Amino acid sequence: MLVKEFRVILPLTVEEYQVAQLFSVAEASKNETGGGEGVEVLKNEPFDNYPLLGNRFSSGQYTYKIYHLKSKVPAFIRLLAPEGSLEVHEEAWNAYPYCRTIISAHELSGEKLRLREVVTIDIANDPVKTSDYKPDEDPSKFKSEKTGRGPLQGPEWWKKCDPVMTCYKLVTCEFKWFGLQTRVEKFIQDVERRLFTNFHRQVFCWMDRWHGMTMEDIRRLEDITKEELDSQRQVGEVRGTRSE
Repeated sequence: MLVKEFRVILPLTVEEYQVAQLFSVAEASKNETGGGEGVEVLKNEPFDNYPLLGNRFSSGQYTYKIYHLKSKVPAFIRLLAPEGSLEVHEEAWNAYPYCRTIISAHELSGEKLRLREVVTIDIANDPVKTSDYKPDEDPSKFKSEKTGRGPLQGPEWWKKCDPVMTCYKLVTCEFKWFGLQTRVEKFIQDVERRLFTNFHRQVFCWMDRWHGMTMEDIRRLEDITKEELDSQRQVGEVRGTRSE
């Protein structure tokens, strides 16, 4: 089992991040969908009376998505995986600022706390793959016209920012297949770091697109995006992140 706690430092308020992450999820989903692959949204609806942590965080938004992968996993996995198995089903309960998936939650046992590795993600300075890099999604170059924030330059740029927050992403990965467990678990954790890094670079660099939006605006955007994804997934070429 591999347990990693990713900590992403962002020049945002916690309230801004609620809108920013939902906007960016919708946009990133479109960028990753096409040619029979990508994101399928089955449910996106409110939930209530379902506490996520003790008796707290009992209402929010529930989503059920299927990620159609195929080309987005390494060749050794494609060779071994049975037909139809390269789909990831994700259920998430978002009672902001706390979110839980069916895989894991932040209420860790003492054993898992000891196992976990803390990884800090610096969206401005951490290296990204050449294939992932886009000049207009580089926080070290972007300056927001609406807020005046950025560019994020120099080591520990967060010490010079106001506002600033940290987003905690806990990933628990357990793959039970003798001979492949270590390799697959490491691959999954590496992918998670890559996704968190690229996604939060976009969150910051798309600031002028989402800043000022309300949650009502976001829900309308999500409805429109679901229709676009259903259509886009069936046509064109495979898009977005590829395994390398």
